[in-house]
Order: sequence, then structure tokens, then C-alpha cells
Amino acid sequence: MSLLALQKYMQVQLRQHSQLSPAQLQTTGDCLNRLYQGGYWRKVEMYLIPAIRQATPHADGLLNGLLNELNGLNHAALESINVVQHSIGSALDSSEQQAEQLCAAIDTFCAALLQRLEKEERELFTLARKVIVGEAWFAIAHQFLAHDARLQEARRSKAQVLPFVLPLPVPATGVPDAAAASMGSAGSTAADSVPGVPQPLRARA
Repeated sequence: MSLLALQKYMQVQLRQHSQLSPAQLQTTGDCLNRLYQGGYWRKVEMYLIPAIRQATPHADGLLNGLLNELNGLNHAALESINVVQHSIGSALDSSEQQAEQLCAAIDTFCAALLQRLEKEERELFTLARKVIVGEAWFAIAHQFLAHDARLQEARRSKAQVLPFVLPLPVPATGVPDAAAASMGSAGSTAADSVPGVPQPLRARA
């Protein structure tokens, strides 16, 4: 789910339900965290920015100022995640207050990361093209691809973990199994509620 899709989805949900359940809040917090950890900016932060620093050991004020701005936007996004996660275990004064706080947190999260993406595109990448040359770009690209591969493998491994399900009890002798009993329960309930009336012989044949 993209940032804008999440923002629109949560706005619709909070308009329809003024208060979210703890499970919905947990899902929202997990979704924000996945978007943050799996976003493109994480690869920039982990691989491209260190390469820029290595290529410019005597960084000027412009670079330091830009990196400080990016870090500030990261901090704003993380604080929004903390607000959502904190609301899971805290009772707010009213459902309206909860809805307003969640909407504000999600809007801040999306705005901060969208602004970061814009600054990366307009300023950071322009600077990177000036200071990073030669094979260093191939090394960064390899790191990006390896990062994506690890995330995909982690998602695949998580999807393969099946929940533990208790085995069904063994039915007693002469008693139909649970599936057959449940299939016939609807019809038998209606029949059992009718007073006993002798059935015609042809129905017993």
C-alpha cells in the first residue's frame, strides 16, 4: 500500500467508524512501520547517504543542512508511528478525540515521507551525481537490489508460517463427525422443533 492510498483508506475508515478497535489500531501501526522500514528512503539512508559522505569527507554546510532536514523528516514519521502505537493501550477522552489524533498522526507520517522523497529527488540525488562516480554507482545499485531481495525473502518466509490449529476431537463410535453434524444441524433443528407427528409409511420406506 502506498502512502497516499493508506492516507485515503484511513480517512474513510475513521469517517465510517469514529473509534477503531485495538486490533485495527495494531494493524494501522504495523502498516505504518512496514511502509517506513520497506520504503525507498530506507535504502537511500542505508546505502546512498554513506556513499555521499565517503565521497565528500569534508562535507560543506549545504550537505550537512540537507541531511539534517532529511533526519528531521524521518523523526517526524517515527513520532507518528509512536502516536498510533501508544493509542493502542491508552484510553482517550472520547472517540472523536481518538479519530482526530489518528488522522493527524497519519497525515503527518505521509506528509513527512512525501516531503523527504521530494527533497531526495530534487537535492540529494543531484548532489550524489556530482560526487559519486565510476564503479561506486554499481556497488550502490547492487546494495539496493540485495536489500529488496532480503525484504522479499522475509515476506515469503513470514507468509509460509501457518498458524497453529488444534486438532479436531475424535468422534465417538456411531456419532457422525463434526463436518457432517454441522451440515445437518440446520435441517435437524427445524425438524426437532416440530411436535412429534406420526410420519406416513411411505416416508419411512
